[in-house]
Amino acid sequence: MKIGLLGGTFNPIHIGHLILAEEAREKLGLDRIIFVPAYFPPHKDNSDIAPAAHRLNMARLAIKGNKLFSVSDMEIKRDGRSYTIDTVREFKKVFPFDELYFIIGSDLLTYLDAWKDLNEIIKMVKFIAATRPGYPLQNLPSYLSTLPIRAVDISGFEIRQCVKEKKSFRYLVADSVYKYILKKRLYA
Repeated sequence: MKIGLLGGTFNPIHIGHLILAEEAREKLGLDRIIFVPAYFPPHKDNSDIAPAAHRLNMARLAIKGNKLFSVSDMEIKRDGRSYTIDTVREFKKVFPFDELYFIIGSDLLTYLDAWKDLNEIIKMVKFIAATRPGYPLQNLPSYLSTLPIRAVDISGFEIRQCVKEKKSFRYLVADSVYKYILKKRLYA
């Protein structure tokens, strides 16, 4: 089986994440995509991040009804900072005979050199960099494959700003996520 791993803060998960996952699944011939929300990502300031339980719930709501998508709480259960190497090792134990594809947006390429045990990660997964508006795919290391996807210029930061400024963010997230953010008063 070919499994795509899509990690991230998902603060909140938005339609850009869902489009990326669906296009990656289709274009790479993946059997399933697993979304892996981070507890605390090592490369981000965590002051504006919704609690992990809320981000996990929103991810589950966003993918509900798509049998080819699932959400793992692996990194959230681990607690503390999340390192890709630890997550990949755990997934290799769970899926020892499957091909794992680790999918990142091109916005993360600037951080790659600082990733913990990157050389070991490269040996365990096929690394895929998906295009993201404003972050061109250039000067890529040879271990990275590129995946051009539909340009969807949405960010979690933009959504959080809309909430703070009481502007509409409807249709930037799944309707279930929109209702959850309002009900739980996240990002206000």
